[in-house]
Amino acid sequence: MSFLTLKGVRKSFGPQTVVHDFDLEIARGEFVTFLGPSGCGKTTLLRMVAGFETPTAGTIAIDGRDVTHLPPNARKVGMVFQAYALFPNMTVADNVAFGLKVAGRPKSEIRTRVEEMLALIKLGHLGARYPYQLSGGQQQRVALARALAVRPQVLLLDEPLSALDAKIRLSLRQEIRDLQRKLGITAIFVTHDQEEALSVSDRIVVLNEGRAEQIGTPFDIYNHPRTRFAASFIGTLSLLEGEAAGGNRMRVEGQEIAVPAEAHPAGRPLTLALRPEALSLAPSPARTNRLEGTIEDVDFLGSVVRMRVRLGQTTLLMDNFNDPSTPPPERGAKVALHFAPGDGQILDAPLAAAAE
Repeated sequence: MSFLTLKGVRKSFGPQTVVHDFDLEIARGEFVTFLGPSGCGKTTLLRMVAGFETPTAGTIAIDGRDVTHLPPNARKVGMVFQAYALFPNMTVADNVAFGLKVAGRPKSEIRTRVEEMLALIKLGHLGARYPYQLSGGQQQRVALARALAVRPQVLLLDEPLSALDAKIRLSLRQEIRDLQRKLGITAIFVTHDQEEALSVSDRIVVLNEGRAEQIGTPFDIYNHPRTRFAASFIGTLSLLEGEAAGGNRMRVEGQEIAVPAEAHPAGRPLTLALRPEALSLAPSPARTNRLEGTIEDVDFLGSVVRMRVRLGQTTLLMDNFNDPSTPPPERGAKVALHFAPGDGQILDAPLAAAAE
């Protein structure tokens, strides 16, 4: 059953529409990520759920209650901002207590709740410090505790990790996910970082120009993209442009392969998407497709070796696990790439059609 519902939500600023007739149902306790490039409408959607923006059309409901036109303080939502937004003149404990004080809660309740929240984020020993005395990661934890202290029904996170360095981001995103699961709170996470989205989400909403391109689990979004945008925005991808060769065959750069789709009329333009990990230099009974090319470059990435392979006018990316006993091919080497027909996916339109 839906706990948070957005139905027909649209947002326009003057003549420009930034969110187009958006529909989404989120279950209680679900962690949903809005993912997309800058300007795709993800933050505007979040601000409408929070009450900082009012939809031009459509409705927003939380636990069956229409909150479309309610102010933020009447919605029972907690928000964590990208820039922490902590009060610099307040201690950590006072920052966490702020929302509870505004709500007029008794002092004894506030003190107990603040202690609980600081223990939850593992900063109980830093309650008397001020924000400037904390690291970026610690400040964001305090912002998270402040949002959770008021026991919101929905937790909203607006790119909360983008100001942190890579190592801190990795650990803090897992802490956020662990806390969300522990508390069972419904959460919406906004990011442009595909790795963050894939690693923490129950479901991902891929947004493009104010529309949902695809909604699904990380597994489905990555492995079964439904549009060219979803396929190219999530993960690394190679696109093979060619034409149908009859049946389930495709001709690309003068070579013929099998494709994972129903029969196409011969000569019809086709675009095949391939993930780098689908390709291998080693044949196998399942890898019946073979493409011959030339090594353009080799990037050693530690556990993974990424190769760029040129096929006529097309470049394919191939990721293989590092094998200490077998060095990768050198630049200029002729190689054969092998993959299973089911490893690729025919996309919705060829490049030329998508550009029109």
